[in-house]
Amino acid sequence: MPLSFHPEDAVFVVFRKPSKAEQVTVAKPTPVKIASLDGPWNIAFQPGRGAPASITLDKLSPLDKHAKTSVRYFSGIATYLTTFTLPKGHKAGERMWLDLGDVGEIAEVSVNGKLAGHAWHNPYRVDISDAAKRGSNTLEVRVANLWVNRMIGDAQPGAEKVTFTTVPTYRADAPLRPSGIAGPVTISVNSGAEQLNP
Repeated sequence: MPLSFHPEDAVFVVFRKPSKAEQVTVAKPTPVKIASLDGPWNIAFQPGRGAPASITLDKLSPLDKHAKTSVRYFSGIATYLTTFTLPKGHKAGERMWLDLGDVGEIAEVSVNGKLAGHAWHNPYRVDISDAAKRGSNTLEVRVANLWVNRMIGDAQPGAEKVTFTTVPTYRADAPLRPSGIAGPVTISVNSGAEQLNP
């Protein structure tokens, strides 16, 4: 039984009933992109972490590359908000996947106020089939990153410190860790294969 894995991926294979056939061939599903969520995105930052209350990005880019130092050195939870409309060609019952592209570090996805799932490694992909609906949808992605960027920010000359550490772990010239959603964010459906129930 051939299985395809992404880096750091894992699956459980459970045979619920005895098989009546010695073998069965299941076609490999082919993801078909049906939408790209380019923006704009509103990003709200966890308070008390040195960042502004919120910013708006016309196009996604990593927070650690942002022009404002208060955003570039942010560590905590950033909440991304946007809306999207499912294309008319989408078929009822098709499984839909939201792919966040590159993320630093872990993401929680909600669609129309309903929790769809979490993604903590590549591929940063969540099944949104049961939460998305025809017409307009609201997407919320809460992304948490590591403390590293804020500690590097606190090490900058004249910085107003947000963190506290007894040992200076990171220097001011240390490289920042990838932070936030870099994208691209897409929605896809599986085509060319029977969709099996778990």
